[in-house]
Amino acid sequence: MTLHTVERFQARPIREGELVYVCVVRAANILRDIREHITNTLGGKMRRYESLVDETLTEALAALESKAQGLGYDGVVAVRISHPRVAEGGVEVVVYGTGFNYLEPSGTGGAE
Repeated sequence: MTLHTVERFQARPIREGELVYVCVVRAANILRDIREHITNTLGGKMRRYESLVDETLTEALAALESKAQGLGYDGVVAVRISHPRVAEGGVEVVVYGTGFNYLEPSGTGGAE
């Protein structure tokens, strides 16, 4: 199972399938949320939210792979990641792309 941001492969033919997408929403715990509100007030890097976004994105990409595999695809091309959004102590990430299957190279012989 592979995920690719490119829309086409030059070296290997594929058959494009349907849109495959997932949405993952994770909540920060209340302590993390309070700390980040303080950091937001005083200024500085919001490291706890950064890690929450990273964890959520990793989960979303894994879920996209799993969903595509469950639909019988070899991978997903043209993968796009929506702008991860932090709102009220939670993070929402949507990832999507086009499922694909590799095609057998033509002209290699085979059973007739």
